[in-house]
Amino acid sequence: MDELNANEKATILVVDDTPENLTLMSHLLWGLYKIKIANGGERALKIAMSEVPPDLILLDIMMPGMDGYEVCRRLKCDPRSMNIPIIFLTAKAGLEDERKGLELGAVDYITKPISPSIVLARVKNHLALKAMGDFLRDQNSFLEFEVDKRTREVMAIQDVTILAMASLAETRDTETGNHIRRTQFYVKALAEKLRDHPRFAWFLSDSNITMLFKSAPLHDLGKVGIPDRILLKPGRFEPEEFEIMKTHTTLGYNALVHAEKALGIDVDFLSFAKTIALSHQEKWDGSGYPQGLAGDDIPIAARLMAVADVYDALISRRVYKAGMSHEKAVLIMREGRGTHFDADMLDAFIDIQEEFRVIALRFVDSDVDMLKKKNYLEQVGAALPATVT
Repeated sequence: MDELNANEKATILVVDDTPENLTLMSHLLWGLYKIKIANGGERALKIAMSEVPPDLILLDIMMPGMDGYEVCRRLKCDPRSMNIPIIFLTAKAGLEDERKGLELGAVDYITKPISPSIVLARVKNHLALKAMGDFLRDQNSFLEFEVDKRTREVMAIQDVTILAMASLAETRDTETGNHIRRTQFYVKALAEKLRDHPRFAWFLSDSNITMLFKSAPLHDLGKVGIPDRILLKPGRFEPEEFEIMKTHTTLGYNALVHAEKALGIDVDFLSFAKTIALSHQEKWDGSGYPQGLAGDDIPIAARLMAVADVYDALISRRVYKAGMSHEKAVLIMREGRGTHFDADMLDAFIDIQEEFRVIALRFVDSDVDMLKKKNYLEQVGAALPATVT
């Protein structure tokens, strides 16, 4: 690659306040390159930062008004022109002058009177170097674009997979798909409220909050493994039925562990999803399940999910019952401060309760949603043996 473009001549900008020098350089370069000229610094800057900038600049230093050093400094400070190679072409022959020019970012320094062969050789060499630099930058930009594209594709596949798995669990439950969306946004809102809290700041980084948001829909994944006669029962569970229902936490956790092992690598969102699926039914006082964890032994992700899940269970409509008011739900949750819920998390929930209310209204279960769920439950109920419905 010895030319910028095999089919197009490179453009050289010659900057000098002396007409004779402009004529001399134009004649020297004519036929080999496209030539642009500027008789001062302001004009040079305007050409260099135009939509079609030059490929290389031959720049005099001693000019009235703005000298070549200042022109060079400005060009190298602007993203539009910083990659254009600059060769100083000047009568200033001192070593200090050359040092200053190179420190400002020039690629070369040629003193007058010039040797035509040396000027042509150095122009050719620096154009070749620029061509290679441009090629590498283009390649890097292309690779960055491709990496970004692939990353977005992987993230999209990940999101779709999560929602598909969560929707499968929701299909068999008495809740609608809006429960998934509501709890996602509840968890995010609560996490953002607590991100600067001394107890939680270490955990609630931007990336972790994103992972929490993505993982929250999988909290009830294990309900897929609960028998319909128990999962869809409208009334209270018998003790033995509740014991089976409680296994949805370990069923979901084990399914995600198996999926992660099959991948052969640790996946961030699956790590969060495992934690939430297993421990979102734990209570601060240790009376929850499946492990009876208490206090700070309960993972933060699961504690956040517990607040979101209980609030939504209280305010949401079901086929077999109406949802309670926001105000009543908040009163009930206050009673669980320090027993069911982490006190600091419950306090944060109280502070942003209006945000929870807005989320609930945004993803409210419509009459159409409830009718679809009612029809599904009736179909499933009709298919179950009469002795267990």
